[in-house]
Amino acid sequence: MVPLSWYMMLSIAVFVIGVFGFLSRRNIIIVFMSIELMLNAVNINLISLSHYLQDMRGQILAFFVIAVAAAEAAIGLAIVIALFRNKATAHVDEVKEMQG
Repeated sequence: MVPLSWYMMLSIAVFVIGVFGFLSRRNIIIVFMSIELMLNAVNINLISLSHYLQDMRGQILAFFVIAVAAAEAAIGLAIVIALFRNKATAHVDEVKEMQG
């Protein structure tokens, strides 16, 4: 059986990669992917702790986090497409507001 600490270390590594991608990249799509990585790191923690404690609440909460992440991805993609049509760029620095 895999120890709980390994799952925690994996979660920390995935979360740090997500934070680094969020803070260092300028492309909006990569920023959204970094946010998804951070949410997946939280899901790893929730599910591993849920399994360790023999409680289903963590797995149910992870299901809701996945649903929120899917909604965030759909809305974010729509914003990126509208932004690219109006400004012809996908960089965060070049876009300050969504006015045409």
